Amino acid sequence: MKAKVRLYVDQPLGAAQPVPLTREQAHYLLGVMRMGVGDAVALFNGRDGEWQAEVAEAGKRGGVLVCREQSAPLTLPPDLWLLFAPIKKARTDFIVEKAVEMGVRRICPVQTAFTNSERIRQDRLQAHAVEAAEQCGATFVPEVADLAKLDRVLADWDTSRRIAFCDEALAGETGRLPDAPGPWAILIGPEGGFSEAERSRLRGLAHATPIGLGPRILRADTAAVAALTLWQSALGDWA
Repeated sequence: MKAKVRLYVDQPLGAAQPVPLTREQAHYLLGVMRMGVGDAVALFNGRDGEWQAEVAEAGKRGGVLVCREQSAPLTLPPDLWLLFAPIKKARTDFIVEKAVEMGVRRICPVQTAFTNSERIRQDRLQAHAVEAAEQCGATFVPEVADLAKLDRVLADWDTSRRIAFCDEALAGETGRLPDAPGPWAILIGPEGGFSEAERSRLRGLAHATPIGLGPRILRADTAAVAALTLWQSALGDWA
């Protein structure tokens, strides 16, 4: 029987592997979804692919699932990171969710000169990444890093990873990415754009490429989706 529910678990998965449910998972599956013994659940942990499991025990205090067979192997997205300056709460959530859906390996919030948010809830954003993976059928969940200052991130950067930074000063120009294989990162600025000092520093990096995203200045969350689409269609697993 095909599972109608996908669930992320932080436990090993394999044939006949029992998976005890956390309190929250038991409440969701047994209380909210009203599942019972024998019902099917699709499980993934970001390491062992997706497994079809069934409810083996269902009680008031918890439950146990048992893996039956693997339904999909682990599939990693392209080696692409998304760096972005956090914005308003709901729109930051949107960026994280869409990054997972569109396929990135790591999500890195960065604090720029004009970033409005000085802190984030990394655990909450990671939970949004998990939920997005559950919904979109992904077998991998990208890590959401804690907020870091952009200047420090650039100072510690591995230059083998190219950066495509979306420069609002290039509005009106079509984005063009060099046909360069290997790891990449996309950098989205804050609502106020990059400062002149940040733009100058980025333009001075041999491994960084400024790109435009069409004829209009986009909101930061829209820019993230547009840039990911551009990269995936040119260099990623959509090409």
